[in-house]
Amino acid sequence: MLKRAIHGVYALCAAIVFVAVTLLVCLIVIAGPTLAIRRELGRLGVRVMLASIGVPLIVRGREHLPAGRCIVVANHASYLDGLVLTAALPRRFSFVVQDGAARWPIVGLTLRRMGVIFVNRASAQQSAQLTRQLMRRLYADEPIAIFPEGTFKPEPGLLRFKDGAFVIAARTAAPVVPAGIRGTRRLYGGGRHLPRWSVVRIEFAAALSAQGSGREAALALRDRVRARVLALCGEVDRAGTDAPS
Repeated sequence: MLKRAIHGVYALCAAIVFVAVTLLVCLIVIAGPTLAIRRELGRLGVRVMLASIGVPLIVRGREHLPAGRCIVVANHASYLDGLVLTAALPRRFSFVVQDGAARWPIVGLTLRRMGVIFVNRASAQQSAQLTRQLMRRLYADEPIAIFPEGTFKPEPGLLRFKDGAFVIAARTAAPVVPAGIRGTRRLYGGGRHLPRWSVVRIEFAAALSAQGSGREAALALRDRVRARVLALCGEVDRAGTDAPS
C-alpha cells in the first residue's frame, strides 16, 4: 500500500511539473531567433524536462552517427520518443513527424519552429512530395530522423516498418543508423495520463547501407535495420499484428 501511494504521489506531482516545464520550454523555443538556436534550446529543454521529474537520459553509440547525410530510424513506443531522440541527436537532424502533431496547441507551433517535416501518409500526392523533399535534403547532406513504424500501440512490441525511409536511403545512398529507445513506454506509454518513473536509454548502432538502389535492395535494408532495432529496443516482434506497409 505504501509503495502504491508513493507511486501515486510521484505520478501526480511529476505530471504537473512536466506539463509546466514543457510549456515553458515550448515558449522559449518558439521565441528563439534562428533555427539553430531553437533546435539547441529544444535539445537542452528536453533534458531539463526529464530532469525536472527525476528521469535520467542515457545515450550510447553517438560515435556511429555519420558526419554527413544519414537516416536515423528508431522504435516508437510513446509520445515522448520524438522528444528524447531530439535530445540525443545533434541539432543538425531534421525529424519526420505525423502531420496531426502540427495541430496540437503550442506544441505544434514549437515543432514547426524547430523545422520538423510533417507527413500525411493518407495522401499519395503529399507522400510523393515528401519523398522528393527528403531526397533533396539528403543530397544536401542533411541528416534525418524517422520512426518507420509510423505509429505506436499500447501493447509492447516492435511493429512492421514502412518501406518509405529505406527506399529513399537506397536511392540516395544514405546510410541508415538503427536506434533503440527503452524506458519511454513505461514512463508515459500504454495510453496512461500519468507518468511512471523510468530510466530512458537510447542506443545507436553502426550504420547500414543498401546494396543497390532498387526496391529489392531497399526492402533488404529495411529487414536488416529492423532486426537491429528489435535487438536494441528489447521488445517483442509484433510485425504480424499490424497492417502491411
